[in-house]
Amino acid sequence: MKWIDEFKQFISRGNVMDMAVGIIIGGAFTAIVTSLVEKIINPIITLISGGGNVGEGWRIPVGDSGQFVDFGAFIAAIINFLLIAFVVFWLVKTVNGIKSKVTSPKEEEVKPTCPACLEEIKEGATRCPHCTAIIGNVDSNV
Repeated sequence: MKWIDEFKQFISRGNVMDMAVGIIIGGAFTAIVTSLVEKIINPIITLISGGGNVGEGWRIPVGDSGQFVDFGAFIAAIINFLLIAFVVFWLVKTVNGIKSKVTSPKEEEVKPTCPACLEEIKEGATRCPHCTAIIGNVDSNV
């Protein structure tokens, strides 16, 4: 039953829950982007191109089976993918721009370093734990 405990530990990690939330939000977001592309962008492309679907009529029949190699559908899928990727790129870029304006970058905390070896030391240390150099003005009788 050790694997059950390992599974419980795995599933209760924060990053697994974050991933699950991301997948759920991603599914909802996909519906929004797909709607934008299919209902707004594709009709504009159809209007500009003079009517008809993108790649319509680019099919090659395969024998007498009624099957077709549909290059038009494949090209339309590629165009839809590129449009969706483009929309997602601009949405993420916009959200990141808004987020960077709302949250100001934190000033980077300057950690004290030893002047001799440049290793990080604790605040208020009188000797470097790495090279034992004396830090700051220390009474020589100590």
